[in-house]
Amino acid sequence: MSPKKSLVPVLLGVAALGAAASGFAGEQDRPAVIRSLERQGLSHVQELGNVSGLRGYAGMVGQQPITIYVAADGNAIVGSRIGPDGESLDEARVRELVAKPMSEAIWKQLDDSTWVADGKAQAPRVVYTFSDPNCPYCNRFWQAARPWVDAGKVQLRHIVVGVIRADSSTKAAAILGAPDRTAALLENERNFRQGGIKPAASVPAAIRDSLDNNQILMAELGFRGTPGILYKDEQGQVQRVNGMPRPDVLARVLGPR
Repeated sequence: MSPKKSLVPVLLGVAALGAAASGFAGEQDRPAVIRSLERQGLSHVQELGNVSGLRGYAGMVGQQPITIYVAADGNAIVGSRIGPDGESLDEARVRELVAKPMSEAIWKQLDDSTWVADGKAQAPRVVYTFSDPNCPYCNRFWQAARPWVDAGKVQLRHIVVGVIRADSSTKAAAILGAPDRTAALLENERNFRQGGIKPAASVPAAIRDSLDNNQILMAELGFRGTPGILYKDEQGQVQRVNGMPRPDVLARVLGPR
């Protein structure tokens, strides 16, 4: 929500055009420009009410919360309303109305997916990661997280996918089909340089469904490769990291050491 963040160009273009019809057809009707933005990908729209003489709305574009202010002529401004001290005036309310509920929905999707626990169940911090058994950067992240996991501060939840190599799916099946999934995952990570876990002979239908659903979820959340990491920040909002985090980002993902 920082005013310095770039906004989605298509929304700026659509908002600048305004609406052919009046933006204030009725209190229960959304302005035409908002409906147009929804067709362009704006979602989870909530009304902020009258702000500085403009009709304010909050919504999401992908995983990014944005604010839209509609003028009486039906045109709209996309961006942040800034006070005299340079702070965003509506950020907290937008987070409460839009970003927080969406984060909770994403977190539930992750919790409902097929994942493998790595770390203590009572760990105060949970981090989800989309992981492929053949992914070298997943293995690097696994290694980097050991101090937090071993100390009981973080539980990694590996949402296993099979996308990198031909045997990724059968290795994933070996992990998900094992009597002890955690032990199988650790075997793969500890022996990664030696080839990891032995692939399963085949992928059972139930495991295939789980892998397919995990891959669909990965794509829906905007990840094109592994690892795809999700964690909650200090405000409880879900944040994403594509790939192996840099050291400064790793500290944000895993929290206090």
